[in-house]
Amino acid sequence: MYNKNRNHKDSFRGGNRNFRNNNHFRSRGGARARFRAKNFDPTNMINNLNSMPQEEVVVKEFIAKNKFSDFKLDRRLETNIINKNYINPTPIQDAAIPELLRGHDLVGIAKTGSGKTAAFLIPLINKVLRNPDQKVLILAPTRELAVQIRDELREFTYNTNLQSVLCIGGVSMHGQIKILRRNPQFVIGTPGRLKDLEDQHQINFNNYRNIVLDEVDHMLDMGFIQDVDYIINKLPYARQSLFFSATITDGVERVMKKFLKNPVTIKIESNAPTANVSQQIVKTNGKSKIEVLHELLISPGFEKVLIFGRTKFGVEKLSRELIDRGFKAASIHGNKSQNQRQRALSEFKDGYVKILLATDVASRGLDIPDVTHVINYELPESYEDYIHRIGRTGRADKKGTALTFVN
Repeated sequence: MYNKNRNHKDSFRGGNRNFRNNNHFRSRGGARARFRAKNFDPTNMINNLNSMPQEEVVVKEFIAKNKFSDFKLDRRLETNIINKNYINPTPIQDAAIPELLRGHDLVGIAKTGSGKTAAFLIPLINKVLRNPDQKVLILAPTRELAVQIRDELREFTYNTNLQSVLCIGGVSMHGQIKILRRNPQFVIGTPGRLKDLEDQHQINFNNYRNIVLDEVDHMLDMGFIQDVDYIINKLPYARQSLFFSATITDGVERVMKKFLKNPVTIKIESNAPTANVSQQIVKTNGKSKIEVLHELLISPGFEKVLIFGRTKFGVEKLSRELIDRGFKAASIHGNKSQNQRQRALSEFKDGYVKILLATDVASRGLDIPDVTHVINYELPESYEDYIHRIGRTGRADKKGTALTFVN
């Protein structure tokens, strides 16, 4: 069983130099990750859920008011939407796209996996196709989510000649600066790297009249509030502002008021946010956690497993232990380079490895298909973190299982 304090101490002793001298980790949410002590134990919630009669869990069928063909989009964009097999919009897309096409500011409150990326990309791409002078800036809290947005943008802009640049840490700025000098219409990045590029006079936020803040609650959780405030203050007054968050906290509300002007608010209620996820508690009863985990992983049905830990050191240590035991596993956390993180995600998505271990960097926004099990090897910090973690399984109307280790 891991000793959290011992892990923190060990992370500063020998080993990876980046572990000891990672300024980004310290200044942008790192201290919170290293010293936080809060735990959310879902035992009572799961026990109450499992004791609920099955007929009390009701999921209403959503019937879209629109089809994508109703939005009168640019023909090239319509073709790309068809090629992605999009026919009927999700609830957030059905409600948001018409408002954004009208040019309104918008607040979208929806959980991850709701289709919100397409909800803001489709109208913004359409806007730029009709007026190439328009430029779009999209802020995301994590590198992985920024990459995912960029990849989806590329699919929607195929054969349109629209250009984009991904501005994230973990890779050299040189290539990003080179593309920025070509004046791409779309810039997607994390707040820290965008601020660094602005400090070097490589990007001027005043040139962007279409702004998206995505997963704002997670952005604030990670300690990006100062960078977000700085960027907002540099934006032009005349702009279309899009704001997406899964939850509304006092901090999120403060950013909303500063960022938006007379926004349309769309809140997508989820009647059963985990209806497709079987939630269970795993009691170790004094047995070694790694042994209990091993027994689970060799059980039938554990085909694609996402395991969450709390610290970079703990996740990396557990990953190595599983590999030593013969499992095909990979890990993603803040001490991995961006190329390492992307390779681990790709290997997991493609089935080359069956186990991916991660800190909460992977709990939000990522669309990883066909995850059969999420295992909370270490407890999350909050209810919101728990919901985001287990939301990586049971997606796209498929069933999934979430297991949480408790002593």
